[in-house]
Amino acid sequence: MNRLSPSWVVVLAGVSAGLHVGKLAPALPALQAALDISLLQAGFLLSLVQLAGMSLGLVAGLAADAMGLKRTMVIGLLVVSVAGAAGAQMHDVQGLLISRALEGLGFLMAVMPGPGLLRRTVLPGRLQPALGLWGTYMPLATALALLMGPFTITGLGWQGWWWLVSGLSAGMALAVGVSVAPDLVPFPAAGSAGTAGWTRRLRLTLSSRGPWLVALSFATYSGQWLAVIGFLPSIYAQAGLEGSMVAVATALVAAVNMVGNIASGRLLQRGIVPQRLLYAGFAAMGVGSFFTFAPIWPVSAWGVPGQYAGVLLFSMVGGLVPGTLFSLAVRLAPDEGTVSTSVGWMQQWSALGQFAGPPVVAWVATRAGGWHWSWVATGACTVIGLGLAQRVGSLLSKQRRV
Repeated sequence: MNRLSPSWVVVLAGVSAGLHVGKLAPALPALQAALDISLLQAGFLLSLVQLAGMSLGLVAGLAADAMGLKRTMVIGLLVVSVAGAAGAQMHDVQGLLISRALEGLGFLMAVMPGPGLLRRTVLPGRLQPALGLWGTYMPLATALALLMGPFTITGLGWQGWWWLVSGLSAGMALAVGVSVAPDLVPFPAAGSAGTAGWTRRLRLTLSSRGPWLVALSFATYSGQWLAVIGFLPSIYAQAGLEGSMVAVATALVAAVNMVGNIASGRLLQRGIVPQRLLYAGFAAMGVGSFFTFAPIWPVSAWGVPGQYAGVLLFSMVGGLVPGTLFSLAVRLAPDEGTVSTSVGWMQQWSALGQFAGPPVVAWVATRAGGWHWSWVATGACTVIGLGLAQRVGSLLSKQRRV
């Protein structure tokens, strides 16, 4: 039997790291019962895993370009595995918050080298589809977590769920170590990885418009996506839906995001302008979040079908955004040596969006006494995203004219 190709191992490694982010949403009801967690604390538990990315994304990108992409991914998978196992032994909110922050550091190190590794392991003509596939690592991880989590928690408790996810990440660290070609730089890196090397990469990245536009766009996308998907199990549970229905319905919402991600790679390969894909993705998220939260639907015996159609639109067509942005992060990096640094900067802003999004939506819901005004917060992100997409299109037009 043939081994998995290195590119597939890289994508699956991203999925295993993403499970550490996605595992919390299905566990929130159990955690709230066991640890007496408030809605606002739940928002911070959802977002605190992004603390490392929010503060260290650029630094991690610089380090990965110097230390080596494969080494960085393996170390990240081991860190996230150990931190997750430590979290399984916590018995209070404060300890769980600390372990989530450490998981965030490992998650950042594990996923940030992904686009650079794919660029190294696939043929140039296959890069766009590969990056579109890479964009599915988070929705696939979220869908798996939402589908598997409730059943695992029922049988093993939330601690058993934590241990299972940690074991998967440890296994993927071994798989990456065996399957992916060695890094091209020694450890520790010398020469260009010295002070002059990293300061040059830092200056190039932060003085270029492309990495900034991609990073800000990802923040506006990720903040609203995690807020909507992260609270969906709680919203449906409060609406009285049964646990099994909640798991399947929410997992499907996360899974359809992969359709947009994969489609973005195919469409970019066929010559569709990235700006159009960003327009379509952000617009769908705005319309979908309005349909999801606004109290405009009559309740039927199955729940609110119109609301569910809105959240499917939000996630599926919204998936065009991350797939396009991963491609743009590679394309708009100042040079070959700054790809991971540019992706790290994007990851830092993505983490900032994910850190801010759930608490803001939870705060709006708390103040409003329900979820019916949450679309205002997600709609603001949509407006900002459309403006950034316009600027991305202008930058790409300038590049074509040069």
